[in-house]
Amino acid sequence: MKHLLSLFALFFLYACSGPEHPAAEPAGTEARIAMATAANPHAVAAAIEMLEKGGHAVDAAIAAHAVLGLVEPQSSGLGGGGFMLVYDSTEESLFFHDGRESAPAGATVDMFMRDGQVMNYFESWQSGKSVGVPGAIALYKDTHDQHGKLAWAEILEPAIRLATEGFEVSPRLANYLPMMAERSRLAKNPGTAAYFYPGGEPLKAGDLLKNPEYANTLTRVAEEGISAFYAGEIAETIVAAAQAEPNGGALTLEDMANYQVMKRPVICGAFRDMQICTSSPPSSGGAQIMIAGLYDHLAANAANQADRVAAFVDAQRLAYADRDHYFGDPDEIDIPLDDLLDPLYLKHRATERFEPGAVPTPGDPGLVLHQDSAAALWAPDTTEEAAGTTHLSIIDGDGNAVSMTATVEAPFGSQRWAAGFVLNNEMTDFAREVPADGSRPANAIAPGRRPRSSMSPSMVFDSEGDIVMVTGSPGGNSIPAYVAKTIVGVLDWGMSAQEAVDHPNIVARGEMVRVEISADPGQAIADDLKARGYNVQEREGENSGLHIIVVHDDSLDGAADKRREGIVRELHLTQ
Repeated sequence: MKHLLSLFALFFLYACSGPEHPAAEPAGTEARIAMATAANPHAVAAAIEMLEKGGHAVDAAIAAHAVLGLVEPQSSGLGGGGFMLVYDSTEESLFFHDGRESAPAGATVDMFMRDGQVMNYFESWQSGKSVGVPGAIALYKDTHDQHGKLAWAEILEPAIRLATEGFEVSPRLANYLPMMAERSRLAKNPGTAAYFYPGGEPLKAGDLLKNPEYANTLTRVAEEGISAFYAGEIAETIVAAAQAEPNGGALTLEDMANYQVMKRPVICGAFRDMQICTSSPPSSGGAQIMIAGLYDHLAANAANQADRVAAFVDAQRLAYADRDHYFGDPDEIDIPLDDLLDPLYLKHRATERFEPGAVPTPGDPGLVLHQDSAAALWAPDTTEEAAGTTHLSIIDGDGNAVSMTATVEAPFGSQRWAAGFVLNNEMTDFAREVPADGSRPANAIAPGRRPRSSMSPSMVFDSEGDIVMVTGSPGGNSIPAYVAKTIVGVLDWGMSAQEAVDHPNIVARGEMVRVEISADPGQAIADDLKARGYNVQEREGENSGLHIIVVHDDSLDGAADKRREGIVRELHLTQ
């Protein structure tokens, strides 16, 4: 499983149920191990099918995600977008493919404002204004063109087959539907009402559900290429749904035709003698590097595990303050990313003390490193992101790896239906409020811009450049905290992959520290943090969906988040 990797070349490089253990291989054959972990067994089965055929990890990821869009439409799908971080063992390089949704050309900075007041989130969420140009299908094609080994149509076959033959509705999907009928337009909008509430009643766990529209969309994409999605009948259906009243949006056929996946830098930063490599803005992958770097300083004198947890909390608080202030679309704004990740700045930032109950203010890396302030460039931004997202991690038999996070933003996206899938509400990931003083947040709405995302697909490499971990999670603004927990948990707290995933989630953004008390030792952690003066919010559950793989010399240690419906499967291959 060892593959050498030049990490110095990687820094901002534009290359840019439980595991199954088959019987031992016969003597004289060389065993290769592959693994897939994702939020639904059908998706993992699709990934394993591709890996068994000799597919690249990217082939497996596309097949898995196309299935996830069918079986858990509350989280992601063809009407959304995503980020894919790819390690290619042949080229010994990392690549970041940005398939994030983009704002229509007709988007305006104040499109969620009315009479000087920002529209409430629920109204914004389900409006056509919230729909961005979907990027998932283009992301499939872009990554397959560069990395794929199997035929284009072959990797879409599992999802087409499942949509045609039908699948059993899972408890997680079924449990969402009564709640969504009360809180959203899902049971009222054309398409979603008929699909999710046949005869006026919500689907139930175990019901057989077929989606011929979904199968038709993917069949056309398989046979005609992605132009079948971004032009013609399917694109017209998407645009019509986005423009429909109430609160129709600005999405046009021209917006659809102009969409492009972006090749962005992979960013890497030190954690002990390792390197965390992750996705650059508009992703929040840099927050992983910041949290880990700050934690290293803050935990240096920790006497026990409680002190280490407190250091982890403070590292998050500082990193979130900076992330919220500076991150946005790098094609539109100047993000001081080099400075934010600079070890000298992180060392200085770790000395800035805020009372446990206070809200940390953003740091100023420009002032620290160059005596030239950067903080004054942007207005404060407290954008909220919903948790309608999914994550998968895959390593193939050749050591290629994928960390992919995908989303439609809120559960079931905008609640608008087109060609067998829901459309995203990604535009609400922008800063919806326009400051009255004329200033602009870094994450302000603009035509063609991509909203800041908390999605942070990440990998870790050791001092020799060997891959150590593939990690990522859904969870809206909590994603940086969830993912950082797995990195610190495995690499500093000595946990296995599953122990790190199972450990209570701790999210420290702003004035509150959320602690998941339903997982042991969550209550003890909450009590200790309260005693230290933190404003603790006890939570019975957190909406993480961590799916990670830890690499050892001769084995893989995978984990699926029990808070969702995922599994891990291991595959032994022979030459």
